Amino acid sequence: MFITQLCTRFISLKGLRGELEKTMAESVVNMKEIEDGIVLLKMEDRLHRNTFSLELIRDLKQSFEAIEKNETCRTVILTGYDNYFCSGGTQEGLLAINEGKAQFTEANIYSLPLECRVPVISAMQGHGIGGGFAFGLFSDFVILGRESVYTTNFMKYGFTPGMGSTLILTEKLGLSLAQELLFTARTYRGGELEKRGVPFPVLPREKVLSHALELAREVAAKPRLSLITLKDHMVEALRKKLPSVIEKELVMHDKTFHLPETKERIMNLFGK
Repeated sequence: MFITQLCTRFISLKGLRGELEKTMAESVVNMKEIEDGIVLLKMEDRLHRNTFSLELIRDLKQSFEAIEKNETCRTVILTGYDNYFCSGGTQEGLLAINEGKAQFTEANIYSLPLECRVPVISAMQGHGIGGGFAFGLFSDFVILGRESVYTTNFMKYGFTPGMGSTLILTEKLGLSLAQELLFTARTYRGGELEKRGVPFPVLPREKVLSHALELAREVAAKPRLSLITLKDHMVEALRKKLPSVIEKELVMHDKTFHLPETKERIMNLFGK
């Protein structure tokens, strides 16, 4: 499929310097080793407001591949720009799934933080919407912005949730709150989620990244092999569960994504 073809055309990478820095200069994901062992990934697709555009998909996959090959990286900070962390699927992408031309599994970016060998910190300073919120929750550490909005709004458009959200929301937020987010498709401010007892730091937006850096320094002070070994142990069950959950989400999509009402909702409600 076209997304797969685009996302597999990557250049050969040898670490985070040299040719990588030249390539990433034109990328919508800015990757930089900001301190010894700490890599910052800043999603900055301003044209598409950090929705899962072809460019963002390509550059996220390319960035995590580079991290996989970097033998000095000990932790990753994943963040967005200004008021946006990650805004989920594009309208074009949703319509392609509705028309049977694509599936969300083709890009397979939702589990990149989970599969990353070293711990990943989601500094979700800005809005996390739909699959973008689920994407952030797949990290090992999550920090939310008090003023920002977070939602898993799949059902707003008439189709059942995907991107592994039915698993990761339950694992990270608990069944009751996960059901509320998924069924109602409500939008919550970070401050509201803080009052609901989410198990993450919720800070003023301007303090999220600095808090993430402090946490990253604590993590990066540990031996790389020990970090990898502990992460493999801590997320083993989640990694094993995810494929079967994705299969079930695809079965639900076969029932719900191709409804005429779903297409109408995507056309009329997208972005509202």
